[in-house]
Formats: sequence, structure tokens, C-alpha cells
Amino acid sequence: MGNKIVTFGELMLRFSKGEKMRLSQGKTFLGNYGGSEANVAVSLAMQGEDVEYVTRLPDTQMGRAGAMSLRQLGVGTDYILYGGDRVGVYYFEEAASLRNASVTYDRAGSAYSFLQPGMIDWRKALADASVLHVSGITAAITQPAADATFEAIEVAEEMGLTISIDLNYRKNLWRYEGAQPRETLKRMMAHADVMFGDVIEYEFITGHEKIPFEAVTPDYDMNLEAYRRWYEEIRLLCPRCRKIMIGMRNQISSSHHTLTALLWADGQMYNARIVDIPNVVDPMGVGDAFDGGFLHALRIFPDTDNQRILDYSLAAASLKNTIAGDFNLSTEEEILDVLDSDYTIHNIKVYD
Repeated sequence: MGNKIVTFGELMLRFSKGEKMRLSQGKTFLGNYGGSEANVAVSLAMQGEDVEYVTRLPDTQMGRAGAMSLRQLGVGTDYILYGGDRVGVYYFEEAASLRNASVTYDRAGSAYSFLQPGMIDWRKALADASVLHVSGITAAITQPAADATFEAIEVAEEMGLTISIDLNYRKNLWRYEGAQPRETLKRMMAHADVMFGDVIEYEFITGHEKIPFEAVTPDYDMNLEAYRRWYEEIRLLCPRCRKIMIGMRNQISSSHHTLTALLWADGQMYNARIVDIPNVVDPMGVGDAFDGGFLHALRIFPDTDNQRILDYSLAAASLKNTIAGDFNLSTEEEILDVLDSDYTIHNIKVYD
């Protein structure tokens, strides 16, 4: 077993209009590649990790350009499977003042959507890996893609890898006949060693009404005892999970957010500070930046230093809000500089 981290999912092409215009305005679209698991791969590569991204792309200029965009940022693409006709697309309309952001998907019939179990040689792709990272989106597109996701997870388990799961529930994606998102995500959770999600995702899966997070300043008083009780419910769904993180964001306005996270590990709950972000540049990929920061923090800090691991992850996610596009282009040095500056963690509480 090596030290490589492998992520698996669908690479997307994102189109948006500049200057906060609506999609119906202007004549020029801005394009960049992204997608949750690719975002995690780029974040890890930027922090110095050996990372491989696995997907299926068309053998076209757009498919090759997508793979190139990853290689340019240090992500391995040796196990990308080529076939099919098109790259999945999504259209992102930025929030402005009272108008919320919106996402419109155009990914039906994408190369990834026709992925089948047996197409990828997972033992070869995972040969030098220690971690496999997938998300709920990986399994949400089609039933065969979901089956391929569990094929990857099961092979990784047999090989002794750490299984990292981001719940990433997107209700508008589960449209194939017979789709059962809650049951599928619960099945994924049962395999997780490390797991990520936000309050909306945990609410969907557990049926437990989410606990409000309405911070407008960093001194907001969170109901940590309520979260502790909620964690006890979540833990029952993932008995092998060593570390469970929950992220939360309050959107005060289109460009002013607060952000924080909690971590359950080693029988304790840890909370990070609340970060005030008054000038959000791009909110896409913040959860993926949490994931990438967390998986890297597991390498550079002692496994028992859960507070430091959590704080580093939050610093990585906070920095992503300042970067346009889906990818978090922050290095380890930049994240540590933020973590150890005036941003310094305060008001730490640990609950047994």
C-alpha cells in the first residue's frame, strides 16, 4: 500500500456569466472545469499530496481539455477511462443582493453516466493508494454508476484502504428509475472510515430536524449539546467511522457568509471557531475544500490532534471562498499562514 489518494467522480464543465449577470443576460459565457471529487483532488494536489483522479470522459477536445486542466494542477489522470460523447455541464448563476445563486444541470447522457461496473480496473488504479474518496454525487447519476461506486468501495476495503465519503446529497440529481437516495447514502455511510456532510444532508438521512446555525458574528452561541445528541444518531449509521465532520454555513447576504464545522472523533466532539467572510468571491467547492484540507491534515498532524485537524480544514474551506472557480488553489503554506495568524482559533470547547 502506498500513500496516494484516489478520488472518483464526474468531471463537470461549468458555465456562468460574469459580473453577476443572469444566465439570460450578455453574450459571453465563462467556462471552467470542476465537480466535487475533482475539486478534492485539486485541493490535495495543491497541498502537496500524490493524488489520482478517476472518471470517464469522452475522447474529444473537451474531454482531453478537462483531463489536461487537472494535470496542469498536479493531479494524476492515468486511470481516466475514455469513451462516450460528451462532458457533463452545469450552469451557475451567481447570487446578488436578494437573488440567490442557482445551478442548472445538463449532464444527462454524459460519458460518466454510461459508466458500468467492470470498466475500471480498480485493483490497478488503487495499487499505490491508501485512501479512496467518493461522494453521494458519484452514485447519484445512474444506477450503473452507483454500482461502479460500490465496486470501487468494496475493492478498496479488500485492499485495506481508508474509505472517505462526502454525503453530497443533491436532490435534483437522483432522477433515474428506482433511485433511492436515502438508502444508497446510508449504504455508503456503512463503509465510511472518514465522513463529511452538512446539516441539510444529515437532516435528510436521519430525519432529525437540522439545528439552526444563524451566526452573523463570530461570537454566535451554538447549541453544542444539541449537536452532540445528533451525532449519537449519526454514529449508529456508520459504526466503523473514525472521524465524522459536519460543516455549516450561514448566508447573511450574497457575499457575506459565516462558516464553521464540528468533528466527532475518538468519542469526543470538537468545534472550530466561527469564521466571518464578508467578501465572498465564489462559494462553489467550499465543502470540497473542507474534504481536501481534512484528508491532508490527517497526514501532516498526529491522528489524535483532532482539534488541529479540524481547524486546518476550516481554514482551507475559508480560503476557498476567496478564489474564483470550483478549485481550491490554496497551498499548505497559505492555509497554515491563515490558521496561525489573526485567524487564530479561540473559544475551544471539547465535549465528552
